[in-house]
Formats: sequence, structure tokens, C-alpha cells
Amino acid sequence: MASSLNPHPNAHPLAGAYSNAFQIAAQLDARAARTLPEVTATVQHYAMLLETRIKAKASGRPGPNAPTGDYRRSWTHEVSTDGLSVTAVVGTNKPQARRLEYGFVGADSLGRIYNQPPYPHVGPAVEEIRPLFIAAIGDTIDDDS
Repeated sequence: MASSLNPHPNAHPLAGAYSNAFQIAAQLDARAARTLPEVTATVQHYAMLLETRIKAKASGRPGPNAPTGDYRRSWTHEVSTDGLSVTAVVGTNKPQARRLEYGFVGADSLGRIYNQPPYPHVGPAVEEIRPLFIAAIGDTIDDDS
């Protein structure tokens, strides 16, 4: 039976409703303010590791050959924060990246015919770094300091 002090239908008639929502919200805000710099540093570190791993895998078979190193050098990373979120982008501006990763079969825009096999280097690098990154973010968030 609900009471005037506690509207829950299963509450005892003498039970009151107490809320420390403001205290919890303040504690969560303080925790987020402490944690954001640590998460940003972790994201920055693993974005750099992912970029490095992609470059290593783009340095010959089973990944693509890199005779000049221009494609390898084109990989960069950028980390940004917006409020309480952190975003990292690892990428390249080279048009051959998609073809190298996934291959290409068929005619291009100039009518040339290709049967280019894939040379995966991004996907395998992501799969190597992913579990390390997830563990590091978990350690950062679970830290009770």
C-alpha cells in the first residue's frame, strides 16, 4: 500500500522516501572531471599505437607493399574532446587505402579492368589493439583514486 511519504505501491505505510540524488550527481560530476584527462591520455596513446600498427602492417606482405613509403607516411591520428566525450580518428587521405584493404574487381572509371586482391592491414591492426584498448579504458574507469 502506498503512503503519502512513499508513493511506491509496495511501500510500508510508515516508510518514507529519501533521495540523495543531488549528492550522487555531484559525485558523478566530480568523478567525470577527474577521469576525463586520464581517458583522454589513454585514447591518445592507443590511437598512436593503432596508427603505428597500421603502418607496420602496411610495410609488406601479407599487407600492401610500400615501395616509396608515401602511403605508410600518410596515416595519422587526431584526438578531440567535446564536453565529456573523447574521440580518436585514425586515417589516411590516400585514395588507394580502400582498394588495398578490401581489394577491387572490375573496371575503374577509366575502363581499366582489375582483379586486385585485398591486402588487409587496417582490420588486423584494429583487432590487435582493440582488446588492449578496452582493458586500458576499463582500468582507467575502474580506478578508485
